[in-house]
Amino acid sequence: MTNNINLKKNDPKEIFGWVAFDWANHAFFTLILGVLIGEYLTRLAQQAVGENGAVLSLGGYDLVTAKSMFNYSVGLSVFLQIFFLPVLGAIADYTHLKKTFMGFFCFLGAFGCMLMFFVQGNLYLMGSLLFIVANLSAGASIVFFNSFLTDITTEDKRDKVSSWSFATGYAGGFVTLVLSFIFLKNSEAIGIPTGLAVRICLLGGGIWWAGFSIITFFLVKSRQPLRSAPEGKNYIAAGFGELIDTFRELFKLKHTLHFLIAYLLYNDGIQTVITSSALFISQELFVAKGLEVDSSVLIISFAIAQLVGMIGSLAFERIAHFTNTKTAIIISLVIWSAIVIYAYGFLQTLTEAYVMSGAIGFVLGGSQALSRSLFSQMIPAGREAAFFGIYAISERGTSWLGPIVFGLVAQLTNSYRPAILTLIVFFIVGMLILFFNNTAKAIHEAGQHTPEEAAAQN
Repeated sequence: MTNNINLKKNDPKEIFGWVAFDWANHAFFTLILGVLIGEYLTRLAQQAVGENGAVLSLGGYDLVTAKSMFNYSVGLSVFLQIFFLPVLGAIADYTHLKKTFMGFFCFLGAFGCMLMFFVQGNLYLMGSLLFIVANLSAGASIVFFNSFLTDITTEDKRDKVSSWSFATGYAGGFVTLVLSFIFLKNSEAIGIPTGLAVRICLLGGGIWWAGFSIITFFLVKSRQPLRSAPEGKNYIAAGFGELIDTFRELFKLKHTLHFLIAYLLYNDGIQTVITSSALFISQELFVAKGLEVDSSVLIISFAIAQLVGMIGSLAFERIAHFTNTKTAIIISLVIWSAIVIYAYGFLQTLTEAYVMSGAIGFVLGGSQALSRSLFSQMIPAGREAAFFGIYAISERGTSWLGPIVFGLVAQLTNSYRPAILTLIVFFIVGMLILFFNNTAKAIHEAGQHTPEEAAAQN
């Protein structure tokens, strides 16, 4: 087992390995989750039961319809995470198995994506099940990935490393989108039907995710835990005990708790916009007008978001540098609120959809990268994985309340426009809680240094 004393922080090679994981997993978060799977599964269901027909019914009541199936699948996959991700994180804090857990869920999720190649015809429920496994696994891998940030960097470097990680992820997402766009655009010309081409892209996304993650597992080193499991307890029992202790400590760290509540709200809105934007564009600009959905439009939209996202991630890191991290996040949330208002009331054309995609990309990376960095400073040493297990309830692709609200409003109104407008509540309430929270005090209560204090020491 590697000794922590011999592992320096801010090692460029290890940071490169950690950042590479974002390059790898954005094939899932961008290409599969963001663009392909929602529209593909919804289209399969609509072909089988009608535009908003019942997928699951009970006692004559439509529990799940074609328009709500995907969003409910997202919500269910994340709801399941609530029950075991914090426990896994707590166990990881007692062991040197953080990287092992991260690898297991990474490859499980990638394999789930590869199996989506076989989803066609009336197999939309099997596709939903595979997606739930993949999304659940992606969220789990991100818990342990995030917890490594405190292991490999000092406080004054976290905003920059976290932002560069997201920027690299958007670069990876952009590359996978461009390759998929070229393939889908030319698939019929080489004798491959569109449906098969989409399934090949799902397969390729899983291969990309698994393949490039190997770089991370080769370069990032395991650490010895700072704490040991209580004597006489196995790791599972210790993990549940640690989870209870983590919540107890979280409630003592009231400013950290307030930030976490704010984050769970506003990031739930962010994640719902990400996972639902492809559906929104395809349904409101194509299906609602009686037009055939053009998958290339969705890919172009997300490619724009990824390209602008690289710039936005680094731009917001600079905003945080010249103001502070909290202020930069609040600025991003004001823009998020404007985006959902624009989508509800003004978006009518493809050009306007592309403009909205650029705006989403600009604020997406900054709001998420800076939130991760700020939260990492509010965590007591040695409890990173347990705290990030709670944080992961609303990480990338793992929102749950937002998709359920979005899906329910879409189901009741038969339109995605009022559904997307409801998300403004998540942004405004989360922003207000963050605005009135003392983040500097949260950092000090956790026994950590602010970036300014850490920079002065170094």
